[in-house]
Amino acid sequence: MSIGKYEIFHTVVELGSLTKASEALNISQSGVSHAIASLEKELGFSLLTRNKAGIRLTVNGERMLLYIRDILTLSKKMLQEAGEIRGLEIGTVRIGTFSSISVKWLPGILKKFMDQYPHIKVEVVEGKQEEISLWIAQGIIDFGFLMLPAADLEVLHLKRETFCCVVPENHHLGAEKSIKPNALKNEKLILQKSTLKIIHNIFKPNKHSPEIAFRLDDEQAIISMVKNSLGVAILPEIALHNLPDCVKKIPLSGERAISSIGIGSISFKNLSPAAEKFIAASTLWLNENIT
Repeated sequence: MSIGKYEIFHTVVELGSLTKASEALNISQSGVSHAIASLEKELGFSLLTRNKAGIRLTVNGERMLLYIRDILTLSKKMLQEAGEIRGLEIGTVRIGTFSSISVKWLPGILKKFMDQYPHIKVEVVEGKQEEISLWIAQGIIDFGFLMLPAADLEVLHLKRETFCCVVPENHHLGAEKSIKPNALKNEKLILQKSTLKIIHNIFKPNKHSPEIAFRLDDEQAIISMVKNSLGVAILPEIALHNLPDCVKKIPLSGERAISSIGIGSISFKNLSPAAEKFIAASTLWLNENIT
């Protein structure tokens, strides 16, 4: 069985279509179909079912996909390692990130990394916290930037992150230098879905549960709601860039109001050389630019 067949099968599964895989790999659709059929013949059972809605993994296909992902990861690592031995800095690194990191950190990190390693390709996928964790677990990305903690992943802490209240400028709490969680017991909260667990942990010592008016994903939509006096938001400080003049951010007080931003991976020791270099460039850029 060749690595090429594994790559074709993995691409079909990842894109959910023989046609899309054909376009992505720049080979004919009949070539894709032949490779899948050949792989199924060699294994002795079907890997995919095909219908009008597209393709779907069989139960056996799901089992084989786990091994094929491991094989492709090891193959990529081996080729990059061979390139290292020959004095070449090549490869591909696939990272997951969320919107605040994309705005505040990623441009600077990418600039530093690409200046130093121009022949290493970087693929960036943006998503929600839960999606990034899933992509890491499935091997779709090498690692991802996450709000910590992150269950079932190895993590590398990068920066402590304070959670802040976001209030309209004329709000009765607007003059405070910091806000205790129990001061929000009568407020309608606007929260980000991906940080709900962290927010609930902040309020855990209190005897009341906060009233949640809205749960959204997009930070700018949350800030816009605060601007229109629909409630008070709680967001990590990294999300609070370019706030409108009529909105204020005020730190939440207490140890529970401090979280962490880091990098999550299935296993740092099994990362490819390209991925290791990207993480090193990230930590160096943060040390140079983020206090």
